Amino acid sequence: MTDYRLHYAPDNASLIIRLALEEMGQPYETVLVDRRVTAQRSAAYLALNPAGRIPTLETPDGPFSETAAILLLLTERHGKLAPPPASPQRAPFLNWLFFVSNTLHPDMLNLFYVHRYGPEPAWTGIRKAAAKRVDRSLTVLHREARPRLAGWFCADVPSVLDLYLAAILRWLQIYPDGFAGWYDPSAHPAFQDMCTQLEGRASVAALCTAEGLTDRPFTAPLPPDPPEGTVV
Repeated sequence: MTDYRLHYAPDNASLIIRLALEEMGQPYETVLVDRRVTAQRSAAYLALNPAGRIPTLETPDGPFSETAAILLLLTERHGKLAPPPASPQRAPFLNWLFFVSNTLHPDMLNLFYVHRYGPEPAWTGIRKAAAKRVDRSLTVLHREARPRLAGWFCADVPSVLDLYLAAILRWLQIYPDGFAGWYDPSAHPAFQDMCTQLEGRASVAALCTAEGLTDRPFTAPLPPDPPEGTVV
C-alpha cells in the first residue's frame, strides 16, 4: 500500500506529477483514465475530481486535482524540489510556479482546445493570438525567473518548476495537429539546456517507459506510442 494513487493519461498534465513523485523517490500506484471512452467524465472519476480533468492524485488527505496545488503539496510534505518555506526564494518561486500554472498553461490550452473558445471561423485567429501570449510568457520566464531563482530553476538539480515547464515545452512542439511547429525552442536556450539535463535522469526514463514516450521527450518529442501508453 502506498500513500499516493495517480490517475493519469499519457501525455497529459499527470506526467508532471509522475515526474515529481519519481524525483522524490515516492512510491505510487497508477490508474489509467482512458480518454478514448471519456473516462474522465465517468461518475467514479467525477466523485474524485468534480472538474473532470487530469490529473487527480489520491493522498492520505484526500484527492487533489490542480497540478500546481499537487506539486506544492508534495514539496511541502517531502521537502524536495522547491525552496523550503523559510527560504528567501520561496515567495518568488511560488510566484513563477503560479505564473506557469495560471498564465502560461491556460494560454497553451487555447491552442489545443480552440473549439472551447469560439466558433470555427475564429479558430485561426484565436490560436495566433494565444501563440503570441505563450511566446511572450516564455520570454518573460526565461529573462526574469532564472536570475531570481538561482539554484531552483534551470539548475543542476530539477525543481517542480523545471518539470512543469519541460512538459509545456514538449507539448508546444508537437500539438495540436495542424498548428504544431510554430514554437522555436532555440529562442530560449536555457530551457533547452534544462530539458537536455532532465532527459538524462531516471525519473524521465521511468516516464518514457510508462507512457510510451521516446527517450528524448522534451528536446525531440513525438506523440506517445501506443497513444494510451502502458498501465503501470
